[in-house]
Amino acid sequence: MEWTPSKVELNRKLRSLWEQQVYWTRLTVNSIVDGLKDEKETTERLLRNPDDFAAVLAPLYGTAVAAEFAKLLRGHLTIAAELVKALKAGNSKAAADAQKRWYANADAIAAFLSRINPHWSEAEWRQMLHEHLRLLSNEVATRIAGNYAENVASSDRIEQQALEMADVMTRGIVQQFPSAFLR
Repeated sequence: MEWTPSKVELNRKLRSLWEQQVYWTRLTVNSIVDGLKDEKETTERLLRNPDDFAAVLAPLYGTAVAAEFAKLLRGHLTIAAELVKALKAGNSKAAADAQKRWYANADAIAAFLSRINPHWSEAEWRQMLHEHLRLLSNEVATRIAGNYAENVASSDRIEQQALEMADVMTRGIVQQFPSAFLR
C-alpha cells in the first residue's frame, strides 16, 4: 500500500484511538483494583473513547453506523469494568457471567465490522478481539495479584496488539474507500 498523507493521517488517528483505548482501560482497571479516588473520572474519560471512534468513522460510514460501533465498544468497556469489579470482590459467578457477555460482545463487534466493510474478516476480527480480551484478562489478574512486573509487561503486549488492530482497520478502510485516500 502506497502511503499518501491522507492514509497516514487515518492510520495516525486510528492508532491514537486504539492507544487511548488501552491507556484509559489500564488506568480504569488500576483505579478499580486499587480503590483510587479517580475511578469515576477515569472511567468517564475511558467511556468517551467510543464517541471519538464514531467521530472518525462517521464521515465514511454515516452517523448511524458510527453510533452502532460506539455502542458496541461502550458495551465492551462497561462489561470489562463489571468483570474487574467482580474479580476484585472474588465473586466468581458474576465474573463468569461478565466474561461470557464480554466474549459475546467481542463476537458482535467482529460480526458488525465484517458487515460494514467487505475487507474486514469476521474471523480475523474475532481472533484479534479474543486475543485482546485474553491479554486484558491477564493484565487484570496480575494487577489484582500484585504482580506488577508482569502487569506492566502485559500492558506492553496489549498496546502492541491494539496498534495491530488499528493497522488492520486502516487497511480495510483504505481498500473500501480508495478514492478518499488518493492524496
